[in-house]
Amino acid sequence: MDEKTKLLIALGAATAANCIPCFEHLYYEAGVAGLTSEEIQQVVDLASKVKNGAHIALKNSIHDMMGIEEKCELPCSAQSNCSC
Repeated sequence: MDEKTKLLIALGAATAANCIPCFEHLYYEAGVAGLTSEEIQQVVDLASKVKNGAHIALKNSIHDMMGIEEKCELPCSAQSNCSC
């Protein structure tokens, strides 16, 4: 796997994990490796959707356990009680 791809994956993981120190370090490395702001923003947006989908799936599962009928729509196409 090339270095840019590794950095994009790591930036996405840092975003999903809410790790600001990791993201700051990786952002610097991404600049050195020649990644563009647009590439970084795309991976941040994608990681945010995954993180948000997992949170919504958890919320729906908790609602099921509590007997609350309200369901939140997942941001992905797969509507289930599983994480996106």
